[in-house]
Amino acid sequence: MSTDVKSAMGFPGPDKAPGKPGKSFALRWLALNEKTRFSLLLLAPSGIMLVLFQIVPILIGANASFRDWSLYDPQRTWVGLQHYIYILTDPNFLYLVLPNTLLLMFSSVSIGLVLGLALAHMLNKHFFGHAIVQTVILLPLMVAPVIASMMMRWIFNDQFGVVAAVIDALGFGQIAWLSDRWPSFAIIVFTDVWLWTPWFTILLLAGLRSLPKEPYEAAAIDAASKWRVFTHVTLPMMRPIMAVCIVIRSIDCFRTFDQVWVISGGGPARQTEVFSIYAYTEAFVYLNFGRGTAAAIIGAIIIGTLGWGLYKLLNRFMEVSR
Repeated sequence: MSTDVKSAMGFPGPDKAPGKPGKSFALRWLALNEKTRFSLLLLAPSGIMLVLFQIVPILIGANASFRDWSLYDPQRTWVGLQHYIYILTDPNFLYLVLPNTLLLMFSSVSIGLVLGLALAHMLNKHFFGHAIVQTVILLPLMVAPVIASMMMRWIFNDQFGVVAAVIDALGFGQIAWLSDRWPSFAIIVFTDVWLWTPWFTILLLAGLRSLPKEPYEAAAIDAASKWRVFTHVTLPMMRPIMAVCIVIRSIDCFRTFDQVWVISGGGPARQTEVFSIYAYTEAFVYLNFGRGTAAAIIGAIIIGTLGWGLYKLLNRFMEVSR
């Protein structure tokens, strides 16, 4: 019996055998070359982990942000945008959390960038003990943020800390570092800068060592000073690398949690609370999972918009500078 007659009588075609699924996926898979199939198989485990531990929790959190989801009594009733309205009208969020987060991000990234560029410029030259100095500078990268924060908390302890002992020996008396807003915030910024300046140093040092030598040779022929060489030759060529560092570090700094939680816990009286502490407190201290996930989604939107705007601004600045 011909194929057309079988199709007219309702018999399945060759690709639609009874009890067998369609072969479109298998055919597409076999149509790929061996290298592509091998690459997809290598990516499959990480893709599965990404879906299970990133995409699925985000979807669950997004669903919870629209529901009355208290951890002590999860009704899970639909409340719409109630949690979002509460957060966006919360004075603590508007006048403490957001300013603290943006100030931490701006101060930590700017100070770390300047120090990292200075250290990278120093390490780009060969001198006696270069390897030892480079090892010492990169040591903070080997310390976990929680351990570094605990160390800073003890160093600045107003009774047993090393800094308190030195200041008292100099005759300035005791300073309650962790009892006031700005001293506590300064310690948090100092800890974050200490932890992440080596990261800037590594990337900027790699950028400095990859720069072409011809512009420097031309500057030497013109007898340009070291400062003019740095500002008119080095910095313009380093701007793409610096832009990438600023964007990545700004996004990471926006979600800083460890240092603030260990050093001050957001205190005193929530004066040093940043965004990640706010979302954690709403979800796991006040046991309001819906409100906490709503805060997390708002923060994701803010940092996504901020990162995109910062990237566009820096990219435009680099285009103008060229």
